[in-house]
Amino acid sequence: MQFRLTYQGPLAANGRAIEKHKIRRHFHPQLRELWSRSPLKDFRDIYLADPPREAGPSLLSRVEPFRFAPLVSSKIDLIASLDILFLRRDEPGGLVTIGGDIDNRIKTLLDALRMPKAPSELAKQLPGEGEDPFFCLLEDDALVTELAVVTDRLLEPPEESSKESHVHLIIKVTIRAARVTWGNTIFLG
Repeated sequence: MQFRLTYQGPLAANGRAIEKHKIRRHFHPQLRELWSRSPLKDFRDIYLADPPREAGPSLLSRVEPFRFAPLVSSKIDLIASLDILFLRRDEPGGLVTIGGDIDNRIKTLLDALRMPKAPSELAKQLPGEGEDPFFCLLEDDALVTELAVVTDRLLEPPEESSKESHVHLIIKVTIRAARVTWGNTIFLG
């Protein structure tokens, strides 16, 4: 399975829990939309069952006060490759930038793409309307087995409220099975 996620906004190096959850909230509606389309919509009743059904594993995981639905999960032996087009306001070749160095900004992004491991990573946030379940890409960022990042200049004129850490990201996600099982056959196409 292959699809793209997009993000426009601040992406700080060494982002705080509240900043990561704000980015996570940006991806939630995109992933909710993905779950409303084939082939995922045909398996919602199995993958999002609470409690789990005999037909297969539920992907839901509770990190109070949220119920997360990570698409890439060890429960169904899935892994992901990410190919990121990272547009930023810095000059080409500037790996250490005003907005922060690239590797720490990517780490913030990866943390935002995964479900939190503990309630402390939610910065006391509560689920909003339409956030139960809360859709995220990854159960754990260790399930990313390939990562490619291409950086370039963001040529859009900055708005007055825009900070140096502002980025535009286009993330190509490729999901595949680490081990073929009945639970992940829909991802083989």
